[in-house]
Amino acid sequence: MQSAMRRMLKARYVAPVALVGCVGVVGLLSFSPDAAQADVAGTATSIGAPATTLPDLTNPATTATPAQISEPAAPSVAGAVKYAAPSNQTGLFYVPLPKAFVAPGQALFAANCSTCHGSQALGTTRAPNLQGLGAGTVDFWVSTGRMPLAVSSVQATRKPPRFNRLQTLEIAAWVQSLTPGEGVQIPVVNTDKADLEAGGTLFTLNCAACHTITGAGDALMDGAYAPSLHLATPTQIVEAIRSGPGNMPRFGAGDITNTEARDIASYVHGVIQHPSDPGGVGLGGIGPVGEGFVGLLLGVGILMLVCFWIGDRT
Repeated sequence: MQSAMRRMLKARYVAPVALVGCVGVVGLLSFSPDAAQADVAGTATSIGAPATTLPDLTNPATTATPAQISEPAAPSVAGAVKYAAPSNQTGLFYVPLPKAFVAPGQALFAANCSTCHGSQALGTTRAPNLQGLGAGTVDFWVSTGRMPLAVSSVQATRKPPRFNRLQTLEIAAWVQSLTPGEGVQIPVVNTDKADLEAGGTLFTLNCAACHTITGAGDALMDGAYAPSLHLATPTQIVEAIRSGPGNMPRFGAGDITNTEARDIASYVHGVIQHPSDPGGVGLGGIGPVGEGFVGLLLGVGILMLVCFWIGDRT
């Protein structure tokens, strides 16, 4: 009789403990940043472009200034041409793309983009006019995989890019050649001396209302949403600030200076994408939501066990 009672009491304790444990595991998996980003992980697919090279537009130490690459040397198949960064650069500057990229870019555009945007990128009933937007705008949409768009009736989502880096810049160079000097140029962002505190303040004032303070993104009105920033590169962040993709407002130099744009990009790429989590588990980097879930889980779980214990004692 006593053994049966012990088994019954153990069963009554095991059930709530198992329930709390299962809920905890599901919650921690849900708050894992890797799970949220699984749909955008992948590598670029090469579709065959003419052999050429380009300046490294992610490293200011090896990137040309506008004056230096206005008439670039013939591309070298062996490796990218090396350039010196300007001595007075403030962490962000813009570069035009080599003229050698225009011809292969036109071929890539005709094969992959002209069906919707037209042979001269003037737009059709299916897609907007691209002339005047600049190479930076095209680079943002193509490098994030949002273009080419599979379904034109839904908001473009980030996915593995269809083109490699060289092909993306060639397409951007051809679109830019249609309206020289207009639109957003390709930014080179050096985050070494960025002001993270200023970047955090600017991000909170201008970006957090839609992208949330943790950069995880959020829903907007009419079925639209602000995407996550957890995979955006500094170049893509500045391009988005300047071009205003989708529902995002466009911030010109009069709204956010180049230095401020650099600081925002550095804050997102550093603090948001690579948090230090000095307190322990990051819980997906979503602040009080994850912490509240853990508090609720432990609090309710402990209260359930206490209630069962009191009930058994009485």
